Amino acid sequence: MESATIGDATALAAAIRAGALSAGEAMEAAIASASGHAELGAVCHLDEVRGRAAATQFDAERAADPARFAARPFAGVPTLAKDLGGPFAGFPVRAGSRMLDHALDPVMDSDLAGRFRAAGLVPFGLTTSPEFGLSLSSEPARGPLCRNPLDPARTAGGSSGGAAAAVAAGMVAIAHATDAGGSIRVPAACCGLVGLKPTRGAVPGGPRFGNHLGGIAAELAVCRSVRDMAAIFEAAHGRARGPFADPADTTAPHGGLRIGVLTETGADCPTEPERSRAVEAAAKALEGRGHRIVALGWPAFAGLVSASSSIFADIVSINLAGLVETLSLDLDLAEPMTRAFVKRGRRISATALWTSLDAAVHVSHETWALFDSLDCLVMPMLASAPLPIGSFPTDHDDTDLHLRRMQAFAPLAGLANIAGFPALTLPFGADADGLPLPVQLMAPMGGDRLLLSLAASLEAEGRWRHRFSVAGLAA
Repeated sequence: MESATIGDATALAAAIRAGALSAGEAMEAAIASASGHAELGAVCHLDEVRGRAAATQFDAERAADPARFAARPFAGVPTLAKDLGGPFAGFPVRAGSRMLDHALDPVMDSDLAGRFRAAGLVPFGLTTSPEFGLSLSSEPARGPLCRNPLDPARTAGGSSGGAAAAVAAGMVAIAHATDAGGSIRVPAACCGLVGLKPTRGAVPGGPRFGNHLGGIAAELAVCRSVRDMAAIFEAAHGRARGPFADPADTTAPHGGLRIGVLTETGADCPTEPERSRAVEAAAKALEGRGHRIVALGWPAFAGLVSASSSIFADIVSINLAGLVETLSLDLDLAEPMTRAFVKRGRRISATALWTSLDAAVHVSHETWALFDSLDCLVMPMLASAPLPIGSFPTDHDDTDLHLRRMQAFAPLAGLANIAGFPALTLPFGADADGLPLPVQLMAPMGGDRLLLSLAASLEAEGRWRHRFSVAGLAA
């Protein structure tokens, strides 16, 4: 369907491959767009020199070895890395924190960053993240404050908010992102994009694995189309070399799938009716393609969601406490919320942490049980439209309040992280304000391709149109 695929990374790569523009020209357009959209606060670090040099190398490869160039799915396509995770060599990861202002710049790529480059992507900067990814909005005190290009008064989400804002605004067509509690999917949902949190172990996190946070974190991208997400998943996944085994692909049964549909998120974190109706509409669309729909109720998920929230809080808190100690960071430079999470982590005993890790195993096992009679789940991604800037303040020390606010906004975001299952979000319509109505799909471990296939069929319904064209491509 044209509106879903025109103006994506695949289209930009095809234009470069065909000679409609060079990698250097695509890079100049992306740099100009990033500079011209500075008010969105999506980009926290711009390195034009590094970007131009890498683009020049790809143009040289296109001339000298066109077969190798053409084999790269995104050859010459500009991209941005996230200021958290990775890293990409030469780009100064600060995790949105003043505590890392004087950290050494990374001198080598992560395994994933190397695969991004091998796919032909050309990084030229970093996108804004909240301090250490601790928020579902990207408003670090060190700046910049990231805004949603669809409505600058609203959040672009977090923690990959800068990535999502950059892609939605068309600065780049695809951007690196990470997800430990919805941090790929929530920003994608806020900005009308496709976001996939891969199966645990599907995408490499090496050679340093600290960002995996005991297995709950994953890295990939935010994209403008399902075909882009499918292509970057194929380029990035497999041969992860630990710390988890490569997941086996889930084989979809012949014929129609059994798709569980959840439209509610409980009285404590209710989903707005319009967003529930989007889930219902997605279910009907899938039913029309031969799949069998099974209605599900909140009681089947309430315990799993509650346990996931508690486990997430423990793992994130103790990870931060350990990071501050290991790197001898000056906690006085941190935001109040970060300091509070560190203090929370320092109070967690080894016994309490072990109890949380054990509980995570049970969440995974019980989530598997949902798929004894189902092949996929369709559910809400966000409970409401993107919230106003300032809805997730980090200038206080009430970690429980902060966690409740995030849970209320994205009640079902963290379950996939704790359980280790793949989950994907995509827009399935727009509300009266032109903001996306996202839905979330979840499959058993190894079901990433199944999710991409179902998402492609929903995208083909044509219910969402991107507002901004990609830099370097005609509108």
